[in-house]
This record gives sequence, structure tokens and C-alpha cells, in this order.
Amino acid sequence: MYEKEKHMEKKIILAIDDEPHILELLEYNLTKAGYKVLRAETGEKGLEILRSARVDLVLLDRMLPGMDGMEALREIRSDLRISAVPVMMLTAKGEEIDKVLGLELGADDYLSKPFGIRELEARVKALLRRSAQAYREAQPEERFETGGLAVNHAAREVTLQGVTVALSRKEYELLHILISHPNQVFTREQLLDQIWGYEYFGETRTVDVHIRSLRRKLEENPEQPQYIRTVRGIGYKFVK
Repeated sequence: MYEKEKHMEKKIILAIDDEPHILELLEYNLTKAGYKVLRAETGEKGLEILRSARVDLVLLDRMLPGMDGMEALREIRSDLRISAVPVMMLTAKGEEIDKVLGLELGADDYLSKPFGIRELEARVKALLRRSAQAYREAQPEERFETGGLAVNHAAREVTLQGVTVALSRKEYELLHILISHPNQVFTREQLLDQIWGYEYFGETRTVDVHIRSLRRKLEENPEQPQYIRTVRGIGYKFVK
């Protein structure tokens, strides 16, 4: 009985990559590390699995045949049923524009090929840990409302003028921190440390990318934000 329960508690990782040897490498090492691994060779197949099975984390290749990784990521973040699943992008490309675009679309982490298995495992563990911590910290009775914006922390649901807004996990965590401390100024370094939880290779511009994404989704005029204000030279605050 104990072994069955232990097996049921395994975190499920979906690896989406068109290279068989990469899928085999990921499956072998992550299974050995205690995870259950699902495989998909295309973005379309990956989305099909995501919508029909429980998945705790997605490893998504940037370059895929047909629907590429960026398109698949966009689909994930626009589907309320799966939009909160953390996504780590895997790519052979090293260009900064790809990294920024992935973050703007809602990637939670970004790792370039070739990568070390130990680094991958450490990143996966950290991402799953932060995901679990964010879930535990949500208070069932906690609800925040201001103007037309409402956040239900128990359900991890955000609505604007009564319409549900799909946020990525990182966007939600960023919003949660800001609205939990209205009018308090957070530096980019503080937000980076609290949400990403380790020395992130994207530097502080990672925070700016996610703030821009939040403003596009929550602000009537992102250029003159009502809720998420920039404090020049310091960081950001939420104005209630």
C-alpha cells in the first residue's frame, strides 16, 4: 500500500521534443531521479496530453516540426485549463531575442542545449518546489478586490470586470506578491529572488518582461498603468 501511495505522489513531467535521443535522455535521468515522465514528439501531441492528463511540469523544446515551441507555449498560456502549468523551455538557440520572446509568452525558465543533466535536475526540482510552495501559501479565504480587478487566491483565479484572465504561473506569483503588499515598492532584485528563487540567468530584465505581460492583460492602458506602477530607478509597486 505504501509503495502504491508513494508512486501516486510522483511528480509528472511532460517532455516535448522531436529528437528521440533527447527524449530518451530526459526520460532515463528524470525517471531515475524519481519523476514520472511522459513523452511527445510534437507540440500538437504535447497539448493533447496536457489537456487529458495531470502534468506538474513541461519541458518544451523551442524547435519543433509543425507547431513550434513558441506556438505551443502560447497555446498553453491561453488555455485556462492548463495555463498554470510551469514550463521550462529547452533550446539549441542562444540568441537573446528567443529568450526574451519565450519569457514574454510565459516561460518559467529557459535552458539552452547542450545542458548538463545535474543542472537540468536542479532546475526541475527548484521549479517544482516553488510551484508547490506557492500553492501551499494560498489562503482559502483570501480574496483581493480593487476597482474591476479581483483575485481569488484559493482558486488562483484572476478576473477583470468579471472576465477571467489567464495568467502564467510566474505572472500570477508576481501579481500575488505585489497585491499582498499594496503601495510597497519592490526592487527588481527582490522580485527576482522571491519568485525565481535562485540566480537567474535572465538578469533583472526577466522581471520587466513579466511586468509588461501583466500590464497588457490587466491594464486598460498599459502605457499609463492604473495598478502596477513603475518607481523609476527602483522597481514596482501595486496601487490599490
